Amino acid sequence: MNNALSGTDALSCAATISASQRSRTLSRRRVKSAPGVAAAAFAASLFAAVLVLTALTAGCAAPGEPYERKPPTPVAIADLTAVQSGSDIHLTFTLPQQAVDHRPLQEQPTIEIYRDFFKPPAPGEPSPKAPAKPTLLVTIPPAMGDRYVVQGHIHFTDPLSAQDFAKHPESLVVYTVRTQVSEKKPSANSNVATVRVFAPFDAITDLATQVTHAAVVLNWTPPGRTLSGTAPTVGVYHIYRGVPDPSAAPGDTSQLKSPLVKIADAQGPPFQDTQFEFGASYVYSVRSVAQYPDASIESSDSNLAAVTPRDTFPPAAPQELIVVLVPAQADAPAHLELSWAISPETDVAGYNVYRSEQESTQGARLNADLLLTPAFRDMNTQPGHRYFYTVTAVDRAGNESPASAAASGGVPAAGQGNP
Repeated sequence: MNNALSGTDALSCAATISASQRSRTLSRRRVKSAPGVAAAAFAASLFAAVLVLTALTAGCAAPGEPYERKPPTPVAIADLTAVQSGSDIHLTFTLPQQAVDHRPLQEQPTIEIYRDFFKPPAPGEPSPKAPAKPTLLVTIPPAMGDRYVVQGHIHFTDPLSAQDFAKHPESLVVYTVRTQVSEKKPSANSNVATVRVFAPFDAITDLATQVTHAAVVLNWTPPGRTLSGTAPTVGVYHIYRGVPDPSAAPGDTSQLKSPLVKIADAQGPPFQDTQFEFGASYVYSVRSVAQYPDASIESSDSNLAAVTPRDTFPPAAPQELIVVLVPAQADAPAHLELSWAISPETDVAGYNVYRSEQESTQGARLNADLLLTPAFRDMNTQPGHRYFYTVTAVDRAGNESPASAAASGGVPAAGQGNP
């Protein structure tokens, strides 16, 4: 509704209100001068009231702007936390959903994050509070807020530089957060989140993998300095492993199907991961831990080393092969029985038997299918011939072992001894 009046309307309103005032004055005078004319006075007052009501209905009220509610002031954040990981400080907090007057916020507020460095307090001294004028670190506009939301909370990473660690060695960092919908109505400071920061070691950059029959072996060069240039003791190395995203481009280790999880501690390189499966894919990272008198600080991730171990390792050759002549019986002709020690390797799927009439030649395989037990009966021999046998083991990946040591035997011809 437009509350502004034209010049003519304003004069009309003024005249109407003035007439009503004169009518009320006249009625009062009449009442005083002639009490008998009370009815006329009442009529005059009633007429004056009608004039005023008409004037108000026509918009003759006092001009002014329409009433607007004040911009909301968000409630202060109360769950701010700060944690160091490598050279990064991870901040987590929940955005306010209502104003201090309990009105719900209709839009996501602007976020202001403040950071200040302090010397650590002496024993018994209180922790420092946020300064009256904290140092603004970053402003996150509402349009960018969603990119920091994880499971309903804001997650912001403050990457400290080598210069920060060198300028503020072992300092206490104080963080506060404010939010606002209007620049003139910022929230109060959040709770104070403090973290004492120590310089981590430089991230390892040459992590490499090697696959053996029993383990994935990790090797790397131990770091020599921290981001501040100092060289504390390496307390331990943390070994992390994850699963790469199969939909990622070849060689892209930044996309993980499952997050990196610490699987072991190591005192130094090399490290052998024996808890793996051939054919599965893995991504490895190593973080070195700097040992300070009051803290142990883990470095950032090393380069990510991806590997899909393939079983290309044949089992060991079978041992203790023997050949025994079984004389002819009523229901079976004479033949040769072979046996050998069972393989101690857990992934052996079966065995092959080879026969040759020349000691230095492996010869032909006698079994059509893998033998599941360490024994074989050769019923296809010619009396009077000497045969040389070898045996191999085959694992589940199809890798075949070297041949065993040869063992010989034969079925004698009639009237002959053992060939």
